[in-house]
Amino acid sequence: MSKKTFFITGANSGFGLAIATTAIADGHAVIGTVRSEAAREKLAKLLPTAKAAHCDVTEFDRIPEVVENAEREHGPVDVLINNAGYGHEGVLEEAPLEEMRRQFDVNVFGAVAVAKAFLPRFRSRRRGYIVNVTSMGGIVTMPGIAYYCGSKFALQGISEVMRSEMAPFGVHVTTLCPGSFRTDWAGRSMVRSVRSIDDYDLLFDPIRQARQEKSGKQLGDPSKLAAAVLTLIASDTPPPQLLLGSDALELVSARIERLQDEIEAWKSVTVSTDG
Repeated sequence: MSKKTFFITGANSGFGLAIATTAIADGHAVIGTVRSEAAREKLAKLLPTAKAAHCDVTEFDRIPEVVENAEREHGPVDVLINNAGYGHEGVLEEAPLEEMRRQFDVNVFGAVAVAKAFLPRFRSRRRGYIVNVTSMGGIVTMPGIAYYCGSKFALQGISEVMRSEMAPFGVHVTTLCPGSFRTDWAGRSMVRSVRSIDDYDLLFDPIRQARQEKSGKQLGDPSKLAAAVLTLIASDTPPPQLLLGSDALELVSARIERLQDEIEAWKSVTVSTDG
């Protein structure tokens, strides 16, 4: 693969840092966004050759300027890794709508705003690659993470449309759908709604406890995810979405089987509305 310039949101930790580290080791240039001076200093210490750009993805009006400055200072970007995001955990009835709004502002509107800043540039150059990091939680669901799954389902759908609209211009779009990995997603980075309704204790308390106990011990290795992303970027025929992790493969495959069974079971009712 020819040497490329990556623009990675949330580059100072988690998947963003892993991808930036692997890309630089492979000889690519990296522009990584950070939200604070402390994060900038951390990125500079870990990856001295990475170029930092201050960007809060919820400051939607500032994003075009950030992208313009990045390309003016460091040259055209070839690959956008839309990675910035966080997890939210909470029973739907208990979780305030304000927490849902914040989750969507970061995970959906922020990602779309960054992508939209690059779309005209990639389109005019007739090349480029957008990787939107979603989750297996953008294809399957589980109790207690309704806002998170909703945000990732939304980004999944938007990305599929984006892929169709950009394909005529030689621009690739893929969603990255990881399972459980050893990042801070379930640790310090996760926002957890306060528990308030006893009726949900038996359903949700074991889920919350298991997630906390598993944090940092997940099967997925972020460095291997980063290597997979480099393989993805090098492909001339990348997929619309890429599952990463054996748990993602198992859970999504089971969901597809259930969906097929549901469609078949209700087929007669489905077609009965024609006429």
